[in-house]
Amino acid sequence: MPQRNDAAIWSGLFRISAESGQTLQAQIRQAIVAAILDRQIAASMPLPSCRILAEKLGVARGTVVLAFQQLVDQGFLVARERRGHFVNPEVLATPARPAQKANDNSNDIDWKARRKIAASEMPPPAKHGNWIKSSYPFVYGQFDPALFPTAEWRECNRMALAVLEIRNWAADMVDRDDPLLIEQIQARLLPRRGIFANPDEIIVTLGAQNALYMLATLLMSKGTKVAMEDPGYPDARSIFRLAGADALPTPVDGEGIVTSSIASDADFVFVTPSHHCPTMVPLSNERRQDLLARAARNNQIIIEDGYDSQLLDEAPQQALKSIDRSGRVIYVGSMSKTLAPGLRLGYIVASAGLIAELRALRRFMLRHPPANNQRAVALFLSLGHHEALVRRLSSAFDERRKRLVQAISAFLPDWRATDSAGGTSLWLEGPRGTDARDLAAQAAARSVIIEPGDRFFDRADKPARFMRLGISSIALQHIEPGIRELATAAGRRPAAA
Repeated sequence: MPQRNDAAIWSGLFRISAESGQTLQAQIRQAIVAAILDRQIAASMPLPSCRILAEKLGVARGTVVLAFQQLVDQGFLVARERRGHFVNPEVLATPARPAQKANDNSNDIDWKARRKIAASEMPPPAKHGNWIKSSYPFVYGQFDPALFPTAEWRECNRMALAVLEIRNWAADMVDRDDPLLIEQIQARLLPRRGIFANPDEIIVTLGAQNALYMLATLLMSKGTKVAMEDPGYPDARSIFRLAGADALPTPVDGEGIVTSSIASDADFVFVTPSHHCPTMVPLSNERRQDLLARAARNNQIIIEDGYDSQLLDEAPQQALKSIDRSGRVIYVGSMSKTLAPGLRLGYIVASAGLIAELRALRRFMLRHPPANNQRAVALFLSLGHHEALVRRLSSAFDERRKRLVQAISAFLPDWRATDSAGGTSLWLEGPRGTDARDLAAQAAARSVIIEPGDRFFDRADKPARFMRLGISSIALQHIEPGIRELATAAGRRPAAA
């Protein structure tokens, strides 16, 4: 056990970093709790005094005092007059963390043989773990810290933590959602897409993927047929296949999904009509009407993913759900592309009967999304912060998209970009012989992150010459230099400025 005056050991227990996202006080508390639970501090041994520990760690004495006091309040430490702080013996009376035995045979279990679904064998996600450290992050689906409404989001979280608010959300809501959030989705988000729904036609989810997984679990099984855009959203394809469904690749052209190619025996049609994933082309009005007519004729259900439809476009389109008169369209929405992808909050809009079934299913899965997050988002919407954020993001993204198109035209003239207004990415087709995966590796060495496009195709001979460039997380002034670097990685010499 460490002794009180053994400075080296105490310094080893308390590793504090100014670069951590946690406050110094929180880091000290975490270090002490970990040491206690790991039995590294005996009950008979006093901790260093607040003054000595503050000197060792290079922090203010008051920081250590507050950390010790909170641990006393939580029961981890006890303060003994004129003797100092000690570990609470009651904490040490609980069983210690089990040590990993050298002869542990848990790795002998063949978990793959026991599994019922092959989730680990589905196509992996696009991983850009270090995107925020790269100089030119053309990544999709991430946020720009410079545009994030930090002050407004903190305000809403502080409001949600008021005593009266805590009483509203801290109780188990079982299968219900925050009524204020449902009201705000109904009044603030859906009308932007032309959708008018009753409260019992809306359910909150942990993002769009959770929404799709719930729908697949409830409605699909082995033999179910789902017509899907090809190229299309790969995770949706995997989710449906995990439920046992057959994904039927359906071609896409400049007007969106080719409706005449949708299999008549498909049970479902999954579409991204506002901005097709990944080409960003909108589904034409003629195709929209044809899709609805075919669905009614063939008794099909349409799952509409409006993944970035909250942004303001130069030529906005109403959601497919808004012109559905038969109740066949299920609308999946998300706040990931406007507020933050890490928030994991989305929603489903459908007939009341389906929403009731989804609530029953969700109760067994997770009961309901965290109610404190729901209330914070509801307040964010009700105070008009989201409206202001959408305007700011839409303006910034429009400027970035135009700058990106200009840069590609100047430095990658042999790459063809899909010309589509709105959205948060650009889809590019390179010249024959291009290998986008190889280009991505070469670009990464120059601190440029791009996304190869082969993962979006559902075929054995996946085209290798496509890539997607996101604009949501890269600053305007970095776009042109980033494309210059990308052109160099592609083997072209950028033209003189």
